[in-house]
Amino acid sequence: MAEHATLWRSRGAWDLYAQPGRHGRREGPAGVTVTPREGLALASVTAVDGAEEKLAAEIQARLGLSLPEPGAALFSGETGLIWSGPGQWLALGPARGDLDGLGAALQGVAAVADQSDGRAVLRLSGPEARRVLEKGVSVDLHPRAFGPGRTAVTAVAHIGVQLWQRDDRPTYEIAVARSFAGSLWSWLEEAAAEFGCEVQAGG
Repeated sequence: MAEHATLWRSRGAWDLYAQPGRHGRREGPAGVTVTPREGLALASVTAVDGAEEKLAAEIQARLGLSLPEPGAALFSGETGLIWSGPGQWLALGPARGDLDGLGAALQGVAAVADQSDGRAVLRLSGPEARRVLEKGVSVDLHPRAFGPGRTAVTAVAHIGVQLWQRDDRPTYEIAVARSFAGSLWSWLEEAAAEFGCEVQAGG
């Protein structure tokens, strides 16, 4: 049995899809840069009815962040808290284990479910990132309506995703159920082809 153990290794959500290198148009600089966000800590946080004030205090003490208002995402470096629905947020840490103990810390004020293996995250940046997303997202991404610190639970080409904007370069991140990573990548590769897409190693 032991001799077969070496055949098994962990695999990132994007390993079979978002291969590092240039995709689509080859001429000129890439209009879009895509970085698979592997190894993140992710957890859904759902407030107990009537406990949001206590939850906010615990989150501030644990993560150093306030509870984002509807449609908002807050970050401290690579640690984040992203509104996901009424009384619901997605907590994000840059490395597995960063959110360990969050469930115990929030016991009685929120239900916490680990999503680290359940969701896959891509980062999109570059001058054409907005135009690529606009091909499949029904949300208005114009800077007047959607800028840094904004989030939306929406669909891309009929695939349920959560999208948030990190900065005004612009840089976006998209979270999708891991089982739909291949479908999302197929759409994204085609949508970005005309602009040239550079996939960087996961980070």
